[in-house]
Amino acid sequence: MGWLAGRRVWRWLFGAAVLAQLVALYLPDPPSSGGLPGADKVVHFGIFLAPALLGVLAGLRPVLLGALLVAHAIVSELLQHFLLPGRGGDPWDALADVVGVAVGLAIAAALRRRATAARGRPADPR
Repeated sequence: MGWLAGRRVWRWLFGAAVLAQLVALYLPDPPSSGGLPGADKVVHFGIFLAPALLGVLAGLRPVLLGALLVAHAIVSELLQHFLLPGRGGDPWDALADVVGVAVGLAIAAALRRRATAARGRPADPR
């Protein structure tokens, strides 16, 4: 059992994270944040951090994954603003999304380096 032994599990978790992200972003009438200031930014941060982290652990290339997630962050806000009733695009939400992607990729890179160092081999630079 090693780093790659659980790749199938990471792929399932990545798929679940993407599904949760799509539901959260495109649900026509999102649930209320309970009035906590900034709570929606924390949600945006998390729903982009999870696919970034889990995607890398599933074996996706970090640069490509990051680019796709950042593009999705921007497009999702535009779609919310122009096409989804009861929703509105917010540039601060997009910023929270992008920060979530960056943090998720950074955590994944650190985990990969640690796992590689534990095996005594140089990290795969993908």
